[in-house]
Amino acid sequence: MPTRRAASTPLQVIAWMGGALFVSALALYVWFFLTLGTPGPEGRPVVGAIAWNITLFTLFAVHHSLMARSGAKAWITRTLPPVLERSAYVWVASALLIAVCLSWQRVPGQLYALTPPAAWLGWAVQGLGVVFTVAGARVLDGLDLAGIRQTLRPPRSSPIREVWPFTLVRHPIYLGWALIVFGTPTMTVDRFVWAAVSTLYLVIAIPWEERSLSAAAGPAYSAYQRRVRWRMVPGVY
Repeated sequence: MPTRRAASTPLQVIAWMGGALFVSALALYVWFFLTLGTPGPEGRPVVGAIAWNITLFTLFAVHHSLMARSGAKAWITRTLPPVLERSAYVWVASALLIAVCLSWQRVPGQLYALTPPAAWLGWAVQGLGVVFTVAGARVLDGLDLAGIRQTLRPPRSSPIREVWPFTLVRHPIYLGWALIVFGTPTMTVDRFVWAAVSTLYLVIAIPWEERSLSAAAGPAYSAYQRRVRWRMVPGVY
């Protein structure tokens, strides 16, 4: 009879492969965002391209929201081994992000292009966004986020960690995202569409996410919400 470790090895391989796809998708996204820094070719129908791009991102966003719901998670655990529930989410999300990046229809036009010293302000805003993103991500377990940790040990509850920047806003990584995508000194129409649609999705998704967090953490999360008033942008939202 195989040992429990040997029996779980195929599941670990699946999870590690999903993690590799996750990293690849993030690397492709960085290339994609840099590419959007130059305007798309002239002559392409702008309205049609923008409608296509919004539809693409909406499909990605709908998956992102639905698979994070408890009902979808329960269905996945009935279909797959429970330890692969997070990995299944990572596999699908990574594949969809790759599809969005590769299927994006370039849009001509540029809204503005700042030059130094004005560009320095944009870079500073993006740098602040990186700080919020890294500081927020440091409290997360990367292997857990990628769906790998779950195949290595039984899941453990994650206590609420009130460290900066979670003492400023409840979703600092989302704030970091908005600063990075809107802070760019070179704003093409492509970049603006991406920044606007993705940030709007985060704003809409936060209440759903917080309902799930409240259901998981109970009164502790409700108390945290009372202590840290702002969800994403201090003084605004």
